[in-house]
Amino acid sequence: MDVFEVMEDLSCQQVVFCHDEATGLKAIIAFHDTTLGPALGGCRMRNYASEEEALMDVMRLARGMTLKSSISGLDFGGGKAVIWGDPHQKSEPMLRAMGRFVEGLNGRIITGTDMGTEPKDFAHMGKETRYLTSLPEEMGGRGDPSLMTATGVFHGIRACLEEVYGSDSMEGKTVSIQGVGKVGRHLARMLQEEGARIIACDPAEECLEMARKELNCQLAGPDEIYELEADVFSPNALGGVLNDSTVPGLKCKIVAGAANNQLAEARHGKMLWERGILYAPDFVINSGGLINVAAEYLQESEAKVDYKVRQIYTALKDIYKVARERDLPTSDVAEILAMERVDLIGKIRKIHVY
Repeated sequence: MDVFEVMEDLSCQQVVFCHDEATGLKAIIAFHDTTLGPALGGCRMRNYASEEEALMDVMRLARGMTLKSSISGLDFGGGKAVIWGDPHQKSEPMLRAMGRFVEGLNGRIITGTDMGTEPKDFAHMGKETRYLTSLPEEMGGRGDPSLMTATGVFHGIRACLEEVYGSDSMEGKTVSIQGVGKVGRHLARMLQEEGARIIACDPAEECLEMARKELNCQLAGPDEIYELEADVFSPNALGGVLNDSTVPGLKCKIVAGAANNQLAEARHGKMLWERGILYAPDFVINSGGLINVAAEYLQESEAKVDYKVRQIYTALKDIYKVARERDLPTSDVAEILAMERVDLIGKIRKIHVY
């Protein structure tokens, strides 16, 4: 891999490699754009197949955070951290080592929970760095932001239903959920409470058992989930699931979920548009968690968080209106609007203040 070439392709500002031999820590921190402010992005832990996979993941995720912060009206830049390893093999020393690397960047990135990490991990990191969110509630934090992410997706699906069916009612609608872990299980409960029928898929057996026993969901296989008849397909696991293999077989009216980087490539957004499938751009609909952790860091009220998360509905409606007017894929419109704000704020910050 030509790292600088990939950085150029993704407009990535900086990549920091972190290694601590004593604890076995291998981590990468990526900064996409810090025009709006310090980078705000979670710390993910995955057992990546290779260094290349880890590097591509962290850079793509960092780019998504720039778009997500901007479209949400937040004054934070885009960044992300990944730890390469088995999430079940975390240790206090490893997490504290990661905390020291974050502290060494002197506030350039503020990080919190993501896939493979949880609030108690940040209690360990917090012994070494000030630049954290997602701390446990007993330590003054807001805990796991997955509930707010799910809440935002819930309101986003309402906006999608209103756009497609003329009503945001979920009564009698079928939603196929790919991934019923942290976010997916919260989302499934919310949708069921509003009368939706849920079909669930997850590679983890314990998550499937929960979906079957606690939520009484119909279960589907990992390949089957793409071609089920449903009103909404909701990806809530890994990215890249909307690709050349899956998009042609989708039998849904709407794609709306919490997973980051759902489109394997930008052109897949156009494929969805041409097929008449409404796509809720992932960095818009899944921004509830970011809104929550930003509020934790800025010490904003829960009422303010609730208001901003509900605005995801309005943000999507605005994107759909522009998409119709310009005949552009919703994914393209969302990215244009997000980067327009970055460019405009960058220009006004050329005005020197004392």
